[in-house]
Amino acid sequence: MLHDHFIVQSPAAPPQQLLLLFHGVGDNPISMGEIGRWFAPLYPDALIISVGGPDPSGPAGGPGREWFSIAGVSEENRQARINEAMPAFIEQVNYWQQHSGVRPGATALIGFSQGAMMVLESVKAAPGLASRLVAFNGRFATLPQSVPGTVTLHLVHGDEDRVVEAAHAVAAHERLLALGGDATLDLIEDLGHAIDERSMQVVLDHLRYTVPKHYFDEALSGKPGEDDVITMM
Repeated sequence: MLHDHFIVQSPAAPPQQLLLLFHGVGDNPISMGEIGRWFAPLYPDALIISVGGPDPSGPAGGPGREWFSIAGVSEENRQARINEAMPAFIEQVNYWQQHSGVRPGATALIGFSQGAMMVLESVKAAPGLASRLVAFNGRFATLPQSVPGTVTLHLVHGDEDRVVEAAHAVAAHERLLALGGDATLDLIEDLGHAIDERSMQVVLDHLRYTVPKHYFDEALSGKPGEDDVITMM
C-alpha cells in the first residue's frame, strides 16, 4: 500500500537520482518535505519524495504519523517493533524505485529521529536497498553485526539531544568503522533534537564532496560498481 507522501521535486525528464525522506514521530511528510527543499537546487535531476509513516500518532484525526508505536517502547522491545514495521518501509522504497526507474545505486534515504532509525535499520534488513543513507538524530535499535561495503552512511546529531542521546550516534559510528563500513559522524554543537542550518550544510557538503569508500575499493579490485546516488559536483 502506498503511504501518504509529499512530492518535493519531480523533474520533467526521467529522474537520474531518487531521494526519499522519512519524518519523525508525530510529524508528517509535508513538514519533512521542507528539508527536501534544501537538496532540490543541487540535484535538479532527482525525484525527491517525503514519505509519511503508516500509522497515526498523537491526537485522533491529527496530521501526525509514525513508523512504529512508541507507546511503552523500551530497549527490550524496540528492535521487535522496528522489525515488524520494516517490510512496509522497504515496500515504500521499492515502490518509488520502480515508479521512477532509479536503481538502488542511485537512491538516497534521508531520515530524522524515528525516520532515521528506520533508515539505519534498513542496512541490516535490506543491505542493497540504497547507496547513501543520512540519519539526523537517529540510532540503531541494536548495533549491526555487518555492513555492506556499497553503502555510505552520514550520521548527524545534536550534541545536546535529550530525546535520542548523541552517545548512540557515537557508538554507531564506532561500530560501523570497526566493521569496515563507510561512515561519517558530525556532532552539531549546542543543538538538541532538531535539524538546523548547520546540520543541513554538513550533509550537503558530504553528499557533494565525500567520495564513497567503495569507489576506491572497486578501483583497487578492478571491478566496476553501480553509479552512486550523488554525482560529484
